[in-house]
Amino acid sequence: MPLLGRTANGLFWMQRYIERAENTARLLDAGLRLSLTNLSGQPEEWQSVLVSAGIETQYLEKYDDFAPERIIDFMVRDLDNPSSILSSIGVARTNGRMVRTALTRETWEAINESWIILRSRFARPVDDLPAVLDLVKARTALIRGSFYGTMLRNEIFDFCNLGTFLERADNTARILDVKYWVLLPDHSSVGSSLDNYQWGSLLRSVSALRSYAWEYEPEFRATDIIDFLVLNKRMPRSLSYSYRCINDSLDYLARAYGVEHECHRLAKETAARFESRTIKQIIDGGLHEFLEDLIVDGNRLSNEIARSYGFFS
Repeated sequence: MPLLGRTANGLFWMQRYIERAENTARLLDAGLRLSLTNLSGQPEEWQSVLVSAGIETQYLEKYDDFAPERIIDFMVRDLDNPSSILSSIGVARTNGRMVRTALTRETWEAINESWIILRSRFARPVDDLPAVLDLVKARTALIRGSFYGTMLRNEIFDFCNLGTFLERADNTARILDVKYWVLLPDHSSVGSSLDNYQWGSLLRSVSALRSYAWEYEPEFRATDIIDFLVLNKRMPRSLSYSYRCINDSLDYLARAYGVEHECHRLAKETAARFESRTIKQIIDGGLHEFLEDLIVDGNRLSNEIARSYGFFS
């Protein structure tokens, strides 16, 4: 029997907001690492984080400058920001409680405990950003481990997986766009040691430094790093890997329910981009434009999945 729309909705958004909390931490980590190479003293890296997260407008409704401490607070614990880490964990926990009977005890307890710990920590201002980001990544990793280690691989698992990898693909595109946005005003540093350090910092922010070295030369080269995060099929945060997982889950749902929808066509069409282009073609055609198109199409796919399976986008 197909899941009720409200159950599918709860599972999808529970997992999407858990991933969003971790991804916001990773985006902030990227901003922090890039800011350490900022010789001008201007906060452009922190503004780029807001732009790439898609929340610059909401931020400017509350603040009139780009002070790093305000941006950090807004993205970590401000409940006026629905995409802040604290807001995301709260929404994930609310959705998890709504579909608690569809989850294993271990998964629910990991979500609930993480919400309690993070809510307590975020009751006071962020005074040690690296430690806070490490805490968020550790708690979301615990949730993910409990989920993958105990959940039955059925349609419940597939709706959760769709939420996870749609959010992850969106974040990988945005975190790459942080790098692009920072370099946009002045391309004179492209290929320099500073440029390579910044690319290496992005690898560290997605916990991919060692795995990159296993796949490529140890030297940080922008083309190789973009290839790793966009086209590599074995990198769990790459765009190609994320869309392969999205298509796998949609294929399982099609077999379980005996029908394909428009979302299946859209997902296959998007995944085909990673098969038909080389990284050189993507860069020559405009990395920024490629990432922007992917973010827009990911949102469209999310809406189509919601419409097809009777829940809210």
